[in-house]
Amino acid sequence: MQPIEILVVEDNPGDARLTAEALRDARILNRIHAVDNGADALAFLRREGKYADAPRPTLVFLDLNLPKVSGHQVLAAMKADEHLRSIPVVVMSSSGNQAEVNRAYDEQVSSYIVKPLDLNQYFAAIRAVKELWFHVVALPTS
Repeated sequence: MQPIEILVVEDNPGDARLTAEALRDARILNRIHAVDNGADALAFLRREGKYADAPRPTLVFLDLNLPKVSGHQVLAAMKADEHLRSIPVVVMSSSGNQAEVNRAYDEQVSSYIVKPLDLNQYFAAIRAVKELWFHVVALPTS
């Protein structure tokens, strides 16, 4: 079985660490890659520069409020690229603003999760995402 390659795009080091920690306890093999801005996310996805040997992510966790290139711009670039558009994107955002949620779905995000403030709820949210995307949903191949 091929490992699931996960790209976490998050500029808050604490949230990135929590997400990675919650993903690591999965019962299946997964490798977690992390970048802290939208420009590096696009370079990773396109395998450019220092990311030339990067694997194609099976799933992307994307924060929307990123430095350099916004999460919305990363999402738009992915959906415009025939090689990247099939990669599911899970938005993890601190904003539960309905207009922001609607915009993300209009931009073809796979799911939108408002980051819980409570640590146990945060881990529960990541576990729910893992259960859905790693055990229930059939994922596209590269």
